Amino acid sequence: MDAKAQSNHLKAYGITYYSLQNEQKVEWLLNYRGGSFLIYDSDDLRKECKIRGVSFEVISDSKVSLILEEIESPSKNMEVVLLEKAPKIAVYAPQGNKPWDDAVTMVLSYAEIPYVTIYDEDVLNDTLLLYDWLHLHHEDFTGQYGKFYVNYRTTPWYIEEKAAAEALAVKLGYSKVAEEKLAVALKIRDYVIGGGFMFAMCSATDSFDIALAAQGVDIVEAMFDGDPSEAAYQSKIEFENTFAFQDFILERSPLVYEFSSIDMTNKRRISVEVDYFTLNEFSAKWDPVPTMLNQNHTSLVKGFMGQTTAFDPSSLKASVLVLGENKINAEARYIHGVKGKGFFTFYGGHDPEDYQHRVGDPKTELELHPTSPGYRLILNNVLFPAAKKKKQKT
Repeated sequence: MDAKAQSNHLKAYGITYYSLQNEQKVEWLLNYRGGSFLIYDSDDLRKECKIRGVSFEVISDSKVSLILEEIESPSKNMEVVLLEKAPKIAVYAPQGNKPWDDAVTMVLSYAEIPYVTIYDEDVLNDTLLLYDWLHLHHEDFTGQYGKFYVNYRTTPWYIEEKAAAEALAVKLGYSKVAEEKLAVALKIRDYVIGGGFMFAMCSATDSFDIALAAQGVDIVEAMFDGDPSEAAYQSKIEFENTFAFQDFILERSPLVYEFSSIDMTNKRRISVEVDYFTLNEFSAKWDPVPTMLNQNHTSLVKGFMGQTTAFDPSSLKASVLVLGENKINAEARYIHGVKGKGFFTFYGGHDPEDYQHRVGDPKTELELHPTSPGYRLILNNVLFPAAKKKKQKT
């Protein structure tokens, strides 16, 4: 899985998933040649690699012993993690959503990793209990329809989506979309606390935490739900209810395409040519979890924007681990944390290979980006639940 030897990093994750599905032993060699996978050799596996265009090397038992001996050396920042099972994957997304509307569904489809799409009714009916890993599509859990009002309120798609969301809320027994979305967010919170793995990108990150923090408080303006927001609602926000963020200021204006001070989009002072973020290094032997999530063939990843591009470090809770950061612009791009018995990862931006994706833009063709470091980070998270857990030591 290093830069020189692997021709298709993304589909290599699919091969690993395929092996787990077939009950094959897989060992993830953290920090060894870009985070390579060690899988028992078979004719079927070789054939599958060739079909999918994934580079592989057949090595002898003696070579395996030498590699494992090198990894075990105290002087090497490497570790072996056993992958035990193929995780059952759910993507939380509205019905009719196209796979190319979301980076995660795109890369899962490209890597040939199966997933099931679920939405509000499924979540409220406790369907999440069937899955090991949950991705949150670019959702707005605050009931403000992504704050697209200022630019798109007269477009047919906005009008239709708003009407559909309102109809769904009524069907599920809620008078407002914000109330229904909060109920969904609370179910997802309980899923994570109970031991689930949650991954979110772009607006699903901060809007999720905002919904939890604003529980019982009306922060939604009249054009969204028919009545004005609650007076002095900022003072009523409960930061202890959130996963990752605290001390943020909500954006009151419906004419501003932003949820709060968490996001760095409007604070960015960096050109596209130098917009990169750095993956932080962790001790593989002592901290295998962040090491696993940061496996890559480069430590420098191209930046990309979204409604929520990056996170203001001053808004992060002390318990949150920054996995990737843009040091020039002083922003956290990729963060991870523990909630109860489960884990969450938030990844800023919309599409790792589309710098400034806009509504209506053509989809990214991942065939053109088979070695994308930004997309590798997503797939690291997909395999995370497959790993045999070791207690984090720091």
